[in-house]
Amino acid sequence: MTRRINGTRGRHRRTSPGPRSHPAGVGWAEALTSEGDDFRVKPVLDGTVALVTGASSGIGAATAAALAAQGAAVALAARRGDRLEAVAADITGQGGIVLVLECDITDQQQAAAAVQRTVAELGRLDTLINNAGVMLLGPVAGAPLPEWQQMVQLNVLGLLYCAHAALPHLLRAADDGPRQVADLVNISSVAGRAARNGNGVYSLTKHGVGAFSESLRQEVTRRYVRVSLVEPGATATELASHNRPEVLQSIRSQFGQTMEAGDIADAITYIVTRPRHVAVNEMLIRPTEQER
Repeated sequence: MTRRINGTRGRHRRTSPGPRSHPAGVGWAEALTSEGDDFRVKPVLDGTVALVTGASSGIGAATAAALAAQGAAVALAARRGDRLEAVAADITGQGGIVLVLECDITDQQQAAAAVQRTVAELGRLDTLINNAGVMLLGPVAGAPLPEWQQMVQLNVLGLLYCAHAALPHLLRAADDGPRQVADLVNISSVAGRAARNGNGVYSLTKHGVGAFSESLRQEVTRRYVRVSLVEPGATATELASHNRPEVLQSIRSQFGQTMEAGDIADAITYIVTRPRHVAVNEMLIRPTEQER
């Protein structure tokens, strides 16, 4: 069924349960259920709802699929509706439940509407993956100011808008949810650890994400909302492709071995499937050959 919702278009897809694939290496078995002599493993995130921003490609799309494989109903938020539909089709083909939300989270009202519609359509919110971001590199001297503004608006303000709207629901999920714990995962970068020549403003935004995450973690951890920071190194996604041609050429000459989006999705899935008493606060992930 299709709904048009106050500036945020939502499509709720649901199919009958089917076989699901599960990421290797993830402890997804939480309980055994039985139907007669047929014993089945209950996925860890069964009965929970996750909202993933920047879900139209890359890490966001891979993470949405991984969480759905763990039993979560997944809301997909991004600007590119056609790409979201393709991601949703892959998930529903595996028996998943998906809500498509075409929106721009740099607009505070659209970010809040995405959260509210997730709760209204899927019933609750247990997990927020703040993944949407943009990386526009280059020297500070003579830099195009719109690039700086775009990074601050998406990497910082968009993330804050989603966290602000989601937090009351995450606190409620920690109180009465099926797992008695909720997760807010903010995607940062290795640039959030160390600034380098040419990544000044991008690094600024990611350092800010780290500071916000740690402050919020201290605020809500005793209420069983786990706040986690994931800092990927070089990863083969569309992220670098938005740079100016001269900058892109420099990036390509610097990057060697890269990780895949699925590698980061595996890490995120590991974080949100830990038992209630375990919180993974921060995870830095690099390709084996990446030195800095």
